[in-house]
Amino acid sequence: MSQLLLERERNKVLPNGYETGQPVASLSASESVLRLENLKVYAQQGKRRYMLVHDSSFSIRRRETLALVGESGSGKSVTASAVLGLLPNSLHIGGGRIVFQGEDILLWPDKMKRRLRGKKIGFVFQDYQGSFTPFIKVGKQLVETIRSHCELSFNEAKSVALEWLHQVDLPAERVFNSYPFQLSGGQRQRAALAAAMMLQPELLIADEPTTALDVLTGERVLDVLTRLQRQTGCAVLMISHDLRHVMKRADTIAVMKDGRIVEMESAETLRLQARHPYTQMLLKARPLLSEIHRGFAMEAEAAETAQSTSRWEAEFT
Repeated sequence: MSQLLLERERNKVLPNGYETGQPVASLSASESVLRLENLKVYAQQGKRRYMLVHDSSFSIRRRETLALVGESGSGKSVTASAVLGLLPNSLHIGGGRIVFQGEDILLWPDKMKRRLRGKKIGFVFQDYQGSFTPFIKVGKQLVETIRSHCELSFNEAKSVALEWLHQVDLPAERVFNSYPFQLSGGQRQRAALAAAMMLQPELLIADEPTTALDVLTGERVLDVLTRLQRQTGCAVLMISHDLRHVMKRADTIAVMKDGRIVEMESAETLRLQARHPYTQMLLKARPLLSEIHRGFAMEAEAAETAQSTSRWEAEFT
């Protein structure tokens, strides 16, 4: 019942009908949820401009995942921030188009862009510690998020929040009534994922969502993200420096270097036939899963040996 209520409310304000209140025609499977056309972003220092993103172009359809991959400083997160309308004051868009559901949102005033964030475009960032205000319980923050976008009562919003905490494999009631510091890093990141997905956005931007987590916890978070995408049908823009994560999850991979997309192919094509030297370097640097498992096995064995030694010392010394 809570999802029906949420679906009713989230469709009251849609991008094309923001001024008139008229609903938007549903996108066909072949139409892009998000399309970037020759996007340019620059930093201004005095009279000089420093280009951070050069003519970036790509598109993502419903149920698709596009991974934007590259080293730190390559322009990935700047691109994501431009889509969200969250560029810092020192950065500026120097040209191009950001087309969301058929509308060039670069032309929109800030008020309209704010209405998109959360309701139509969800986002999860790498800093799970900053996802929630530390001195307010998680549940209260989730309810406030829902009610800021939808005309639901407190109990209706709470029902939606609990349902989505359950969807991300968390003990819903306990997490709802916990402060953020009472949760582990993986739990906070899954709660942040629930916060991003509970309004059922058309696009989810996941900017390095596993960087601050250990390998196994990160894999679990991405598995939950993949499952929720299949459930809701949203498009996903995943920002990552780690090809190991995105190879098995992305439909398309765009490799970014020095603010330019140097290669963009399907994940399978890129894995077998990468052409650009930088992409080839990233593939060679990618750790094999067998090596990761072997590393965990060695760590577990070392921990077990240390524990046994401690017990022996306690008993015989």
